[in-house]
Amino acid sequence: MPDDDYRKTEERMKDVIEATRREFASIRTGRANPALLDRVSVEAYGDIYPINQVASISVPEPRLLVIQPWDRTLVPSIERAILKSDLALTPMSDGSIIRIPIPALTEDRRRELVKMAKKIAEDMRVRIRNIRREAIDILREQEKNKEITEDDLRHGQEDIQKLTDRFIAEIDSLLEAKEAEITEF
Repeated sequence: MPDDDYRKTEERMKDVIEATRREFASIRTGRANPALLDRVSVEAYGDIYPINQVASISVPEPRLLVIQPWDRTLVPSIERAILKSDLALTPMSDGSIIRIPIPALTEDRRRELVKMAKKIAEDMRVRIRNIRREAIDILREQEKNKEITEDDLRHGQEDIQKLTDRFIAEIDSLLEAKEAEITEF
């Protein structure tokens, strides 16, 4: 497989790993983490914005998120957005700052979150396999057009399979770490 095609395939697989990390960061565990709110969008100024574009988010304590809106008039809108999200968090406001206590997870909620993490991991594995399939299709096309030899095709397929195995193993280790984080008390 030409180096350029191999590098592109590897880059696409790295992007999937980064997407996996972002998805896992937004899954709530027992600890406060600003990434929990990454998927929360706020209605402001007649448009929809990610919460981190209208407020600063900090973690003063392990089980507390503090949101400081840049415009006080957005406090009710931010509270509504958090309540509408599927995070099961209850914001408390004093008019200018929003505090979100992170409750300890119940056993049922932990199982739900582990299931969600496993689904995300499987979706990402499928994306990796699709990238592998596309790369192998390119190789087969090159071999059909006599751009590479049959041996080059076989070696390219082996290289792509090794790359695929490496990235799927990385997704598995990210999942394992996330499961441990969710289930720890």
